[in-house]
Amino acid sequence: MTSESRQYRLGFLTLAPGILPRHAWSLLVAAFFSIGLMIFISVGQTYVLNALLKVPVEQQGSISGNLVFWTELITLALFMPAGILMDRIGRRSIYAVGLLLLAATYVLYSQATSVHDLYLYRIVYACSVVAVAGGLSTVMVDYPAENSRGKLVATLGFLSGLGVAFIQGLGALPQALIKHGWNEQQAGLITHLGVAGLAVAVAVLVAVGLKGGTPMHRRDRPGVRELFVSGFAAARNPRILLAYSAAFIARGDQSVNAIFMILWGTTAGLAAGMGNAQAVKQGMFFFVIAQVSALLWSPVLGPLLDRLDRATALGVCMLLAAIGNFSLLFLESPLSANAWVFSILIGIGQISVYLGAQSLIGQEAPTRQRGSIIGAFNVSGAIGILAITWLGGRLFDHVAPCAPFVLVGLINLLLVAGSLYVRVKAPRPPMDRSGEGQPAAGLH
Repeated sequence: MTSESRQYRLGFLTLAPGILPRHAWSLLVAAFFSIGLMIFISVGQTYVLNALLKVPVEQQGSISGNLVFWTELITLALFMPAGILMDRIGRRSIYAVGLLLLAATYVLYSQATSVHDLYLYRIVYACSVVAVAGGLSTVMVDYPAENSRGKLVATLGFLSGLGVAFIQGLGALPQALIKHGWNEQQAGLITHLGVAGLAVAVAVLVAVGLKGGTPMHRRDRPGVRELFVSGFAAARNPRILLAYSAAFIARGDQSVNAIFMILWGTTAGLAAGMGNAQAVKQGMFFFVIAQVSALLWSPVLGPLLDRLDRATALGVCMLLAAIGNFSLLFLESPLSANAWVFSILIGIGQISVYLGAQSLIGQEAPTRQRGSIIGAFNVSGAIGILAITWLGGRLFDHVAPCAPFVLVGLINLLLVAGSLYVRVKAPRPPMDRSGEGQPAAGLH
């Protein structure tokens, strides 16, 4: 048996043929840092708006929403080309370049002198998100055997949540530096450069540790035109269409949480008389509780995803997210003594939707066009962020801080119904002894 056909194990995980344990270890470490490095933009941006640019609090919701909207317009145009590149030249190089672009983003953010600068720097950030999110999502699909897909996705979710908590914790660094005599500008610069250096280190790990090339032999790789069409044509499979719909709300949910939980906590802190650094720390704390809850929930959810039909599992995940989002209707302020309860519910719901969507698309995306289908999956996520954060920013400013979360909760409920419908209309045959299943109804 050759190394390309042999299946290795890494603890409780069974790997896909040809994936070595060192490849999987590299993925685990990269996953720990990747999402956190992307999401740190929310903490960094909030600090820049308050401490460096002195933007009035009542304008920050709309500015934050507009910046995300601009970012997602760019990612919307780039996810499919990036997916095609990953199917043609491989995942590793695209992923590593994305991390280097992420490092460049934080260097640039530390030099911002106006809100206009942030719009320019978001172009670099958008390119980095496309490469990092696309690379991570595609490798996540490549590496597990089907009977370990839910467990690997949950493991990566656990590590990502841990990494987010760790990196978001760096949001407290400016305040610590200020206490030691640095001014606000210097503290912000040191923090952003530190995060940029971390992104470079992870890029090196990805470049040397992940498996090179693509799962398909060079002569079997589809052409660019076929890859471009396949991502959208695959939606004829109702289970892939459901996964695309789940990506719409999963990315929107993550973005709403990252932006508006931190912003809500920060503005509440400023209203209570806190300084800029202390208020940002309060907003970060509100968000980090959610992320810690998410990482503790991931190991509980992973085995469930491998036992249930993945459409059924997605419906359960959407219901959990709806409960978390609607619960914020009852939160008076992130400074309240019971705010941590609501953060826990939000964290459980957010990670559930993310893991459920990733497990479903991972099962259904065929090897031949995997990068392109993941690209279309991410396009759907970008559209979700565009719609939800654009509207969410205005709801935050003009209705109530909890309004963006209620919007997401309503969409969660729609996807509960969609999951149940697909489960009945397009069931998937059970896995065989090798841990692989047959295509679902509607795939051909």
